[in-house]
Amino acid sequence: MQVIISDERRIFLSFLLFGLINNILYVVILSAAIDLVGSSTPKAVVLLADIVPAFLIKVVAPFVIHLVAYKARLWCLVALSVVGMLIVSTGSGANAGSVGFTVFGICLASASAGLGEITFLSLTHFYNEKYSIGGFSTGTGAAGLLGSFVFMVMTNTLSISVRLVLILFAVVPLGFLFAYFVLLPSSIMAKDVVDYERLETTPNDSQQENVIPSTFLVEPRETNFIAHIWKTVDDIKPLVIPFMIPLCSVYISEYVINQGVSPTLLFPIEDLPKWLFSSYRDIYVVYGFLYQLGVFISRSSTIWGFRFKHLYLLSILQFANLLLTVVQSLYDLPFTSIWPLLVLIFYEGLLGGCSYVNTFMSVSEQVPIQRREFSMGCVGVSDSFGIVIAGIINMGLELKLCDLQVERGREWCRSG
Repeated sequence: MQVIISDERRIFLSFLLFGLINNILYVVILSAAIDLVGSSTPKAVVLLADIVPAFLIKVVAPFVIHLVAYKARLWCLVALSVVGMLIVSTGSGANAGSVGFTVFGICLASASAGLGEITFLSLTHFYNEKYSIGGFSTGTGAAGLLGSFVFMVMTNTLSISVRLVLILFAVVPLGFLFAYFVLLPSSIMAKDVVDYERLETTPNDSQQENVIPSTFLVEPRETNFIAHIWKTVDDIKPLVIPFMIPLCSVYISEYVINQGVSPTLLFPIEDLPKWLFSSYRDIYVVYGFLYQLGVFISRSSTIWGFRFKHLYLLSILQFANLLLTVVQSLYDLPFTSIWPLLVLIFYEGLLGGCSYVNTFMSVSEQVPIQRREFSMGCVGVSDSFGIVIAGIINMGLELKLCDLQVERGREWCRSG
């Protein structure tokens, strides 16, 4: 029996796969951070290598990305991610390569993720936002959950070597080709240039829904490159306060927690369940999984009609989580066991995912349609910028917190 999938479902599934595949390697690399650099090196090294190239691509992209067809972007990010993961796989195991070579591989995978995010977020402009943004956000959330869970099970439970796991994940980016060329509806791909003038003169949103331009090459509107740069900067300014600052601040707090504080949130291993925690390294992996579970749930929330528009409140709540975890690391209080801390990490993920999906939904609702494709791509730089700042903070924070714990006789943060 032939199964007919509606265009709405195909759009949702396509963008879900885009988000899932684009983010899963990023998550796996962070989950493997302690295996790639060891317990004595700040995990911020991996975090920065995993985010700085993506951040730089997102910064440059608004000025030049319109010159590159979507199909060309797709092939480029597939190549970057596959090669990057194969290189990263050399950074673990008995025959591990140099840390510098491993970091280079992480940088390639990161560049792919940055190009992918700005590409697919811009692409959502040409589809119903409920299915495109909802699908992409759900996919990115699922990437965190699936990536961290599979990595945890394969390494903690099944005892598969980290090297082999990373090689297996290098195949995943090929799924982009299926999602784009097979699953994504082709009815909107008829033309090669977006007719913005027609979009600008469309009288209302109900008519705009029937104006579905091609998504694959946008020609610059300014022939003078300097003028184009300044115009782009002017177009970015209105996005900073309502969208970019709150999203950035949420990500600063949560990534300081994840890579700077959580490696020091440890408890006696003999007091923990042996089926899940066989070493102090396993605690870090479980924290990552619970965080990603929270992210997945909240990033999927708009599919069920949930909306949260108070973006700055999420920033405040996430900063409160950061303060609480730092106090826990410094004084071993207020939590005397790991279980309430696991709940807090899960809640941290809920806030982060809620901020992400609701920020982009707000952009789609509040930005005029002729600037929406551009704006979706630009706002995407906010989370990366926040992670970069967090990575810089973490370079010193994790080691300082660990040193203070060692002075109190708690040397677990230096255990493998």
